[in-house]
Amino acid sequence: MARVRALVRHGIDGREDYHGPRLLRRLAEGRQSGPYRLFSVRPYGPLLGAEIEGLDLSEPLTPELFEELDRALLEWKVLFFRGQELTHEQQRAFAANWGEIDQHPFLPKGASQDVVRLEKGADNPGFENVWHHDFPWIPHPPLGAVLRMVEMPEAGGDTLFADTGAAYDNLPVEVKSRLEGLRAVHDFTPSANYRDLLTDEQRRHFQELFPPVAHPVVRTHPRTGRKSLFVTSIFTTHIEGLEPAESEELLRYLFRQVQYPEYQVRFRWQPGDVVFWDNRAVQHYATSDYYPHRRVVDRAAIAGDRPF
Repeated sequence: MARVRALVRHGIDGREDYHGPRLLRRLAEGRQSGPYRLFSVRPYGPLLGAEIEGLDLSEPLTPELFEELDRALLEWKVLFFRGQELTHEQQRAFAANWGEIDQHPFLPKGASQDVVRLEKGADNPGFENVWHHDFPWIPHPPLGAVLRMVEMPEAGGDTLFADTGAAYDNLPVEVKSRLEGLRAVHDFTPSANYRDLLTDEQRRHFQELFPPVAHPVVRTHPRTGRKSLFVTSIFTTHIEGLEPAESEELLRYLFRQVQYPEYQVRFRWQPGDVVFWDNRAVQHYATSDYYPHRRVVDRAAIAGDRPF
């Protein structure tokens, strides 16, 4: 235990013992990538992120095309599609290939109840510039999300993604052992951003609907079997069974793990682009560097399962 505390303290203080190449494993152990026949894949990095070329997402997916796209999502965790002109209905239909659509309880809707429209500008600055999984504070966090760029600033507004499996892989063995069986509590109420969206009455109502929920600190991907970190600084309040000081120290150390550039990819948007990410495998960070200019995106989330 003392060794674990020392490793964690070094990480928090920015004095990691290890400098040099990091273990970068794109696929879960034992899995192999196969060829793609129905589209081209252009990797954005060695770990995650690939541009899919040669598809029109407004067209329904055939079973064969869905199978290949599903495999690409599992292998690359984030898929980028350039120059897609989609209606809300087409965006929803594409996302629904992977499951039921999740309706966000707080955020404003677009033309469809199933599609959230996020409009940022001078009167509503962006606040998503923090590393996070979507909705870890519900029992069944989303499988993923499909985001479409509607209107963007002349410069800025990129989105970054981090591979939480790689972040786990590179933890010291002693820390991995310490994390086994630990569960962390997630709660939307500490977030100042959500507080600003809700009245006091709405907040009390949603606190009853969505009380704090505990999930494993290290979750296992239900499709690939890969282990990854599942804690976020904006929603994770504490680790069950630990003293407050130890919980805070360990969480601060784990929050930092996704911040290493070796685990990340950065996407520079163009109007009409669509991004599809696996919320079980990555965290994301929307840069808020374009104020006071406008940035408008439409988002469809796909219902997921309970982390284990």
